[in-house]
Amino acid sequence: MSSTELPSAAPAANVLPKVATVRVAEGERLRSVGLPGITLSVRSRPPVREGLPPALFVHGLGGSSQNWSALMLELETAVDGEAVDLPGFGDSPPPDDGDYSVTAHARAVIRYLDASGRGPVHLFGNSLGGAVATRVAAVRPDLVRTLTLVSPALPEILVQRTAVPTALLALPGITGLFSRLTRGWSAEQRVRGVTALCYGDPERVSPEGFRHAVEEMERRLQLPYFWDAMTRSARGIVNAYTLGGQHALWRQAERVLAPTLLVYGGRDQLVGYRMAQRAARAFRGSRLLSLPEAGHVAMMEYPDVVARAFRELLAESAGAADTAPDAGGAVTETMRS
Repeated sequence: MSSTELPSAAPAANVLPKVATVRVAEGERLRSVGLPGITLSVRSRPPVREGLPPALFVHGLGGSSQNWSALMLELETAVDGEAVDLPGFGDSPPPDDGDYSVTAHARAVIRYLDASGRGPVHLFGNSLGGAVATRVAAVRPDLVRTLTLVSPALPEILVQRTAVPTALLALPGITGLFSRLTRGWSAEQRVRGVTALCYGDPERVSPEGFRHAVEEMERRLQLPYFWDAMTRSARGIVNAYTLGGQHALWRQAERVLAPTLLVYGGRDQLVGYRMAQRAARAFRGSRLLSLPEAGHVAMMEYPDVVARAFRELLAESAGAADTAPDAGGAVTETMRS
């Protein structure tokens, strides 16, 4: 657990306790990729045929590559998909330098794409991963074919009250206090809390999916760097919100050249639904998919709907040279479940 004085780096890998293995769904593969300063776990689905364009999926705060399994399955005939565990999350160990800023996470994604030679990719991001993907698309447009953002964590002036506890993780001492207050909570109780916060309708989680989530929570709670990664990444989001000039996330959103799909949930308790229109104005020529019944993780709640919207973006971007809308315009679609 984290203390009020956070260490500069996570414990060495050779002293970490042995924990249960990460779940790999049928048809998926999980491999480890060593890069300068980081080691990334990458989840993939072998393409159903040769020649499919590559895609990369980036999860949010506290998530992992498993958050994209349902959408990757929906899109297996459209893209050659890979999902990365950001440093300190999923099955990826902490970064050597202990840097969990949005810029550091973006640097990790860029390092992977440069090393793998898979770019340009169809880049997906959720929440924190949405902020990371926005930064990648802005600073390295050569690596991004299209951009799909699900409830991206972009700066809000008026934060929802339900998002305040997550933001408070960035404050010194809060994580230690929270860990002490919740020491008696079971993994099942923690998962129910996360599900209630992130899903528009928690009943959409199947009993099997809930059981897998509990198993994963039990695994994560055994990792000595779990709360450290959460705290530092939460602090990284807050710090990114305060950056000005060319490094400001909204300024970088305006610089994105790739065709963009924005997905917002009407029941999102972490990213304000009202931010959808601002995002649609910031990302030039974007498509906006509004899901009134969805929460913060629409790609998990409604993977078929998100997949259909992405396929439409794919078809539209193929002929974008002649039909692209004017800069600042957006195509808006609202789906009711």
